[in-house]
Amino acid sequence: MNIPQLFYFDLRGFGEYIRLLFRDNKIEFEDIRLDHEPKDNRLDRGLEWQELKKSMIFGQMPCLKYDGKEYVLTGAIMRHLARVHGLNGSNEDEATFLDMFFEGVRDTRKEYVRFIYYDSPKREEMLDSILPRDLADFEKLMKVHPGDFIIGDKPNYADYILFEELDVYTHLDATILDKYPSMKAFWELMWQRPNLKAYLEKRKADRVWINAIEKGLD
Repeated sequence: MNIPQLFYFDLRGFGEYIRLLFRDNKIEFEDIRLDHEPKDNRLDRGLEWQELKKSMIFGQMPCLKYDGKEYVLTGAIMRHLARVHGLNGSNEDEATFLDMFFEGVRDTRKEYVRFIYYDSPKREEMLDSILPRDLADFEKLMKVHPGDFIIGDKPNYADYILFEELDVYTHLDATILDKYPSMKAFWELMWQRPNLKAYLEKRKADRVWINAIEKGLD
């Protein structure tokens, strides 16, 4: 099997969940980051984005390529990797629970994206209503299965989207997790994962953008 190539922009965005899964599980991959602010209308590796997207399914990234195959759409890529690498729970009930958690977190991300790019909802609504509501739901779900992670004592694929989103929301408010002890403990635990710690610290030091605009980084 050749080394998987992950195509995404040089920011965190939707590609970061996949990067975290690869790094935490020591799965070798090529992290191809395209400039989200094209200079002279050209992108990394000498490719114009408008030309590159024509060659990709649905014209979308993240895009994962290996073994002559191409996979797109974040959820599809994450679930594919979960099945291939044993990160999808141990039975159908657990797999479905992980899917529910994943989709719930992604719904919250949609609200965040609307806030960042369209300023609707407003910051106050995100911090005072939407995030407290959703974090309370995640806090309850986190207690359904014993262990430090969504299910048991090892991460599965949905743990990576949950961690990344929690980390994103701490940039809006550094104390946002204080009222949700399970969420905060999980977030802190993931930060200390041996295969993630150096990467996360470098990402923070380099101030890698979360979004295609700087809003929400601090």
